[in-house]
Amino acid sequence: MLVHNAVKGDSRVQKTARSAADAGWDVILLGRSKDRQAHTWQEGAAEVRLIPMSSPLTKRPHDFRRRWLRGPLAYPPTGVAAYRHQSVKAWRADLRVRQSLLVLAARSGRPPAALPLRRAALRAQQVLAKLVAGWVGLRYRQLNRAQEARRRLTGPWDRAQAFVWQKVMGDRAWRKLEPRLWDFELAFGPVIDKLKPDLIHAHDFRMVGVAARAAIRGRAAGRDVKLVWDVHEFLPGINPGGNTAQWLPGLRAAEREYGRYADAVITVSESLGDLLVQEHGLKQRPYVVLNAPHGTHTPDDDELDLPVPDIRAICGIGPDVPLLVYSGGAAVQRGLDTMVEALPQLDDVHVGFVVPSATDPYVQQLLARAAELGVADRVHLLPYVRFWQVVPFLSGADVGVIPIHHWPNHEIALITKFFEYSHARLPIVVSDVRTMAETVRRTGQGEVFRAEDVTDYVRAVRAVLADPKRYRAAYDEPGLLERWTWEAQAEVLDEVYTRLLPGRPGPQTG
Repeated sequence: MLVHNAVKGDSRVQKTARSAADAGWDVILLGRSKDRQAHTWQEGAAEVRLIPMSSPLTKRPHDFRRRWLRGPLAYPPTGVAAYRHQSVKAWRADLRVRQSLLVLAARSGRPPAALPLRRAALRAQQVLAKLVAGWVGLRYRQLNRAQEARRRLTGPWDRAQAFVWQKVMGDRAWRKLEPRLWDFELAFGPVIDKLKPDLIHAHDFRMVGVAARAAIRGRAAGRDVKLVWDVHEFLPGINPGGNTAQWLPGLRAAEREYGRYADAVITVSESLGDLLVQEHGLKQRPYVVLNAPHGTHTPDDDELDLPVPDIRAICGIGPDVPLLVYSGGAAVQRGLDTMVEALPQLDDVHVGFVVPSATDPYVQQLLARAAELGVADRVHLLPYVRFWQVVPFLSGADVGVIPIHHWPNHEIALITKFFEYSHARLPIVVSDVRTMAETVRRTGQGEVFRAEDVTDYVRAVRAVLADPKRYRAAYDEPGLLERWTWEAQAEVLDEVYTRLLPGRPGPQTG
């Protein structure tokens, strides 16, 4: 099983590995080490190995070249610019100290005879240092501007180059557009070959190529290697963020080249399955494995004495204080700013953000805005907990919030936190992204508001807080929560494996 991240924090990957191992499959989950050191541990009966990986191909050839047109006076991109900039600052700092020494000498009872000459020499050096600093600053700024312009690869030449590569190479163009995918291949490929797997389960778009090439090599060696591609997101619908303009076309080309080698495709929703059929011309509809939480979970032996953290105790609030919770990644398109902006209109309401990193720039921006609005004491950063603790941890809140913006991938799935809130029996306040909004309206488990509309969000929150029992009652519908459990999804996963490898190994029996 392959994933491009460090496993911890990716609940779908963790649950998939555990469930497959519990069903009797011999599972080794390979992830990427964050510190270039190998790590290993057990995830239930599955073995996890984090692979050290260097990323030299993250840099492109142009990162090592001068930008003569964009910055004719710019320093070369060798690091000399920072060295020269710091050297000039040190020189001017030294001159300031020498100036102070001359001032002290003039105040003394016995100023040196050469003091006027020394002052004149110092002034000349100060003028020269200022000129040099201006010259260094000019060259440094030209370098920075040129590098920033090239970082996104959005210029006419970049677009023309991407167009030509795609026309000439077709789906193989990712080798030119997104060559850093090779870094994953060179790190993971040899490990997979040594393991000689019967089945490779590739999570998402970065690993499908690694898995397909390993399967091809295995088949060439005489082994009938099966490939399962687990699609977490619709790649064309992803916000590329700060990546280059060639990032998305490159990854889409890699998906198209290698997705066809998959013996089975798994995804997170029927809607995404429809899009994958259209995008890749799949002959068989993908299996749907929802991002649902465990209905029940027995911790490993070393986890038995780990208590579930008390969300209200961490926030420092009592049981009667209204608490809204958001759990998941923090980014602008996740809409967390809507929750902060609304607090001045929601007296006594507190907000808890269960996010991966308290130092994330966006999270820090949210805290700064809360301070500006005078509500900083009602915003709490909460730590991630073990995946089997998530539901009981969240259940201490009053409302689960999903304020995400309109993006293609946000429209098509019931995301992990939706199911976690549901099993925590929390009323849900969700923006009007299609699939989740339709589900909430159908079940009556919460309220829908217009995405990015603070006023409408306040209305929805007030409605839920005014009558929470009404919304919680939706979870009493027979079979609703049972359908939204990982145990039900694990049966689909085992069905896929068993179809591809009939008779091996069969479920474990007591």
